Amino acid sequence: MTTEAHTESAGTTAPTGVILTDVAAVKVKALIEQEGRDDLRLRIAVQPGGCSGLRYQLFFDERSLDGDVVADFGGVEVVVDRMSSPYLAGATIDFADRIDAQGFTIDNPNAQNSCACGDSFH
Repeated sequence: MTTEAHTESAGTTAPTGVILTDVAAVKVKALIEQEGRDDLRLRIAVQPGGCSGLRYQLFFDERSLDGDVVADFGGVEVVVDRMSSPYLAGATIDFADRIDAQGFTIDNPNAQNSCACGDSFH
């Protein structure tokens, strides 16, 4: 999934420190339903890489890892691992469906610098 730094509307802050907007929650729920599985959750992680040092990863996951922080947004579970949590505290995950952009977006107040494509930060 592609990501870019942008947000329009925010949901409520969760124990993960991540905010999933209502629009993004509806999209995630629809994608999980398309998979035909009820054991998937949206995992948001930070991994080394990208031109700025760290890269976001958003993917569906059925695993539970030691130290995971889980939040529920209208029936959609969002999971953040222990190592990624400090980098994502206060980040807003939204979904853009416009003529000029489509996909999940991340607005992260912890990102000191980010690259032009919005995929990585430090």
